[in-house]
Amino acid sequence: MTKIERLRPEGLVVSPAFSHVAVVPPGATTIYVGGQNAVDAAGALVGGDDVAAQAIRALANAKTALTAAGATLQDVVQWTVLFVDGVDVRAAYGAIASEIASEHPPLVTSARVAGLGVPGALVEIAAIAAVMR
Repeated sequence: MTKIERLRPEGLVVSPAFSHVAVVPPGATTIYVGGQNAVDAAGALVGGDDVAAQAIRALANAKTALTAAGATLQDVVQWTVLFVDGVDVRAAYGAIASEIASEHPPLVTSARVAGLGVPGALVEIAAIAAVMR
């Protein structure tokens, strides 16, 4: 195997938004991106109470982190997305769907939480990526 395989096994729901299994071959470099919130370089929250705007900025921050490690959105094996309970999850995903969609989408874990570490943050996005070197 010389590439990452993203599988949607028969018998499990088929979704264009996510795969169920990822197999990373030996020799790949694994990159872990910690949870990114909608903050600017100075740490100030961006997007106010607009979850879509916050999702866009959190994803942009994740992309910056991936780029620093030599990866792209297409190298992401798994996203973890946390939402503060009560926000419009569809609005958040809708705002970033075009950037993370692909023919073979990554795995996605999503959860609703009571709060996040950054006061006022509504969404947090973490990633695991793998790059064949």
